[in-house]
Amino acid sequence: MPSGGQRKHTISNKTRKRPGKDLDQIHEDLKPEKAAKLLNQEIDYDLPGNGQFYCIECERHFIDEKTRQIHRKTKMHKNRVKTLKEVPYSQKEADAAGGSGFFPAITLKTRVELPKPVAEEEKEPVKIDVDEVKK
Repeated sequence: MPSGGQRKHTISNKTRKRPGKDLDQIHEDLKPEKAAKLLNQEIDYDLPGNGQFYCIECERHFIDEKTRQIHRKTKMHKNRVKTLKEVPYSQKEADAAGGSGFFPAITLKTRVELPKPVAEEEKEPVKIDVDEVKK
């Protein structure tokens, strides 16, 4: 054991062995056609919940729907969603930043709108004709 309060500088196994996807790869997963495929996966008995309860933003499988809903309320999930709202850099922007070439058409970054969960249809207000009410 090190003396004098010195500690070994080690990296946890989770960080070293399972880094996960980069943000630009998750942006690709959020596209509607790929997201639909990820949310409706075939049954895989090796995954938690048989691979049926998946969080695309955090790339995690859960054992049931209740656990996934609890996860969506956590700070970790909300921070991931917040970082995914930013537009990923393109190769043209990287080349322009590196000084190779001239790219006058590069604009400032904007925010990406993530797909919202399916909600109930909003009802339109009922319109009443004033002339019919008076009769």
